[in-house]
Amino acid sequence: MSESPWKTPTDRRNEREEKRIAVLRTAAQAFNEMGYYATSLDDIARRLNVTKPTIYYYVKNKEEILFECVRIGLELLDSASNEVIGHGGSAYDELVAVMTTYVGIVTADFGMCVIRVGEEPLTGESRCTMRALKRRIDLKFRTLIERGVAEGSIAPCDPKIAAFTLSGALSWIARWYRPDGDLDVEAIARQSIGLLLDGLRPRA
Repeated sequence: MSESPWKTPTDRRNEREEKRIAVLRTAAQAFNEMGYYATSLDDIARRLNVTKPTIYYYVKNKEEILFECVRIGLELLDSASNEVIGHGGSAYDELVAVMTTYVGIVTADFGMCVIRVGEEPLTGESRCTMRALKRRIDLKFRTLIERGVAEGSIAPCDPKIAAFTLSGALSWIARWYRPDGDLDVEAIARQSIGLLLDGLRPRA
């Protein structure tokens, strides 16, 4: 039998989702470069070489685009930590792995949007949803630090302050990172994490 020229419902759904992600990724890039308020749906459409009505086939409005971009970025951070935590090694080793992955995500389109734009332009329930996701990620940092202190792989400290300091410093990388800079993401992660965990004081 000859192959049908018509796509199956599954193929159509997959194709639509691919195009929707392309819209979101392009929007995230625009938000990161120009700012959320300075970016219009016309700007996003031009970057995709489509018409503005085409954008509305995949999203309702600009706020929904931002919600989805930030949601994807936060879920990437959350799922990345799940792949590391509890899979062997000391809490210190797992913390380094989580921090390394964190840098990789916040220097990419959706993760960078979490830091450069965030949930502030969102309203009501959308903002609350994003903040709940952020708290979940923060809790994982704290839990790792608490475990490390208990087992002796991390020096005694206030887990809350330590978690805020580490995630805050790593998040700020998203604001100054440039893909065409002198250092690649791996080098930035390695040096930043080294400074955060070992400090600047000379060793004997």
